[in-house]
Parts: sequence; C-alpha cells; structure tokens
Amino acid sequence: MRKYIYPIFTIVVIVGLYYAEQYVNRETEAYPDTSNERMKTSSEEFAGDWLPTSTTGTIVKHRYFTLSYDEEHEQAEWVAYPLLKSHLSSNDFKRPYFVEDRSVKTKSADWRSYKNSGYDRGHLCPAGDRRFSKEAYHETFLTSNISPQNNDFNAGVWNKLEQQARYWAKKYNGVYVVTGPILRQGLPTIGIERVSVPDAFYKIIVDNSQKKPKALAFIIPNKETTHSFYDYVTTIDEVEKRTGIDFFSEMNNETERELEASYNLKDWGRNK
Repeated sequence: MRKYIYPIFTIVVIVGLYYAEQYVNRETEAYPDTSNERMKTSSEEFAGDWLPTSTTGTIVKHRYFTLSYDEEHEQAEWVAYPLLKSHLSSNDFKRPYFVEDRSVKTKSADWRSYKNSGYDRGHLCPAGDRRFSKEAYHETFLTSNISPQNNDFNAGVWNKLEQQARYWAKKYNGVYVVTGPILRQGLPTIGIERVSVPDAFYKIIVDNSQKKPKALAFIIPNKETTHSFYDYVTTIDEVEKRTGIDFFSEMNNETERELEASYNLKDWGRNK
C-alpha cells in the first residue's frame, strides 16, 4: 500500500498546482471590461477616427485602442489608436499578467501558447504608449494585443520605432498609429492554439496637425537587424498590398490616394 502513496501524492500536487495557477490568473485580471467604452478625445486634440477595414469582420473597440481580431492566426490583424502628446508619461506601474480578451467572442489566445516558444509576447499597442493611467496600461496586456516577436526584433529596431513614434507625438501634438503583423497562409505556429508567427510587422503613423496630413509606413522583418527603422520605410499602398487591409477609406479620396501612394522623410525631419 505504501508504494502507491507517493504516486498518488504526486498526482494530487500536480492537480493542485494546476488549479492554483488558474485561480491566480483569474485573480490577476485587474483591468476593467472597457469594450463598450471609447476614449473620448476632442477634435482639437486629434481630428478623425480612421479605423481600417477588417478582413475578418471582428472589430473590438476597447477604451484605449481598437483592434481587428483574426481567429485563424490567433492575434489581431491591426490595432489602431491615437497617441496624443498628453498621453506621454513616465509612470512606472507594476507590470500585470497577460490575460485573455473577454471581448473577443472566439476568445483570444491564452498566454501559455507563448510559454517556452522562444518568442516574446510582443505588444502591438505598446504599454509605453499607455502609461498615463493604470487602466490604460493594464489594457495593453490583453492577449488580443500581443503577437509572437523575435526578442532581438522586439527589443531592438521595433522598440526604437515605438520610441520614435512617441517623439513624433510630442513634436506634432499627437499622431495616429495603426500597427500589426503581416499574416498569410503557411506561417509557422506556436502553442496548442497554433498562434501564427509573422514574418514581419508593419506600423503606420499619421500626423494630422497641419491642413494636409502626412504619413509614414514601415514593414520590418521579425528578426534581428542592425539596420535603422528608416531603412524599412514604405508606402501605405504596399502595406495594403501585403495585408489586404484598406487603411484610410473614410478619408477624402484624393487625400487618401496621395497619402497612401508616397512618403517624404524630409517632412518628418529626416533626410534619407
């Protein structure tokens, strides 16, 4: 009889740890459900709410960002939000746990799909863009807002681009940001939920502070690089071609065509 005690004890401990982990995860869901609220920004702060089209029909509007979720790839195809000068803050909030997005009806990926995968849980709307309140900061830790990113990419060129976006938000009194992965069939996957690992990520930044808006788009491979993010500048048209997403269809047609077909780094204080 004694020989059965240790195996039974081991099983009890394993089962106990599993349910304890489930309890901890529920207890750390500190963010409020903001799916029915929108961040209220006046037209003086930022003109326009130019949401891209959704290729999946699954748009989720949170208070501090909006996303289009792609269930097939278990991540957002885009996340869009205004980044105002008033949003820039150095508040140092305690980093929360990643939790599933209850507003995604099909459920967003479980954070465990990333565990031991070799990839970072890469934010699409950066936590650093939402330090102006604890609520906003916590919202960025919804798993609908993350995507598998190579660590050297995430901590390197992508992080530098995120910092540059904050610089432009300060310089131009606010910018509009749309960012996401380049998704396609046949990508490698991680975890039991088969979360797709993108080859590259895009970011589009729009300055609407002047009468004529201007924009920069970037497509950057999801891997280590010694290149500057400026080396990956492209047109919005190219991002649309790679993703199948129409980004600024609500704009005046002539303005949209001009904005999406070209870019000028000099307009952003950079000579290439």
